Amino acid sequence: MIVMYNPQLETFLRVADAGSFSKAAESSYITPTAVIKQINLLEANLGVQLFERTHRGLKLTKAGFSLYNDTKYIIKYCKDSVIRAKNAMQEGDNLIRIGTSPMTPAQILVELWPKIHKLCPEIKFQLIPFENTPENAREILKNLGQSIDIIAGIFDDTMLNVRNCAGFELSRQPLCCAVSIHHRLASQNRLTVQDLYGENLMLMHRNWSRYVDELRDDIWQNHSEIHIIDFDFYSVDIFNRCENSNDVLMAVQAWEHVHPLLKVIPVEWDHSIPYGLLHSPTPSETVTRFLSAIQAVLHQEAKPGYNP
Repeated sequence: MIVMYNPQLETFLRVADAGSFSKAAESSYITPTAVIKQINLLEANLGVQLFERTHRGLKLTKAGFSLYNDTKYIIKYCKDSVIRAKNAMQEGDNLIRIGTSPMTPAQILVELWPKIHKLCPEIKFQLIPFENTPENAREILKNLGQSIDIIAGIFDDTMLNVRNCAGFELSRQPLCCAVSIHHRLASQNRLTVQDLYGENLMLMHRNWSRYVDELRDDIWQNHSEIHIIDFDFYSVDIFNRCENSNDVLMAVQAWEHVHPLLKVIPVEWDHSIPYGLLHSPTPSETVTRFLSAIQAVLHQEAKPGYNP
């Protein structure tokens, strides 16, 4: 099988994880000498020392630790690229490819699908899972329409402009708070702003979203008893951090199943954010028909006395 990256990188990961050449050799089904030779060649080609060799084993250098994190991303991205390429080969004129990750679940489309199917029975959709990393988010959103057509999630004009994509609003999601199931607030099904006094509230950094910035300014001006902690990107890691640190995380109800040990709780404040479908600014004819069908479904549901 042809790979899109240097196979020595996989050997490097095995050695780093195992902490020794011999253990890495066992899992690779090659000799320790072959493993050592690959690592020596990799270090020579890169011009950096990746491991400190001691009588107690191997330890990553600072350069090695940096390369370790990047290598995991490179290999995952290359493998995902192959999957996306194969999916593109199977693409038909009536196929919608929906990207899905823990932070961008496709549940809303699954719920709407029976009604959409009645209007567009020829359209089919395919779920394309992806890892929600900053690099993936940047690449996928600016290239919507190539290997992924639609992603469901929160957005605003700032994000759409930065990511060079378009948004189709389905609803306004109230800004909620996620807490560990062991947190003092987890027993409540609805929070007041005063319940958050004395808590650390994790918010995305300023200028990520004007809706989040409005919440931030409201807290700074009227609720200084809440301590704001900035972070840079929504990922599973930030949900883990919320659970482990016992801090409070700004979230939306669509993320209630991201982490099994977190509870998403509504808050009595007037802050919300658009939630909908992200797509290319120049959508295909199939995507355009798909969005028109959703618009028709939403219009029908909004009529007085509507009964599904």
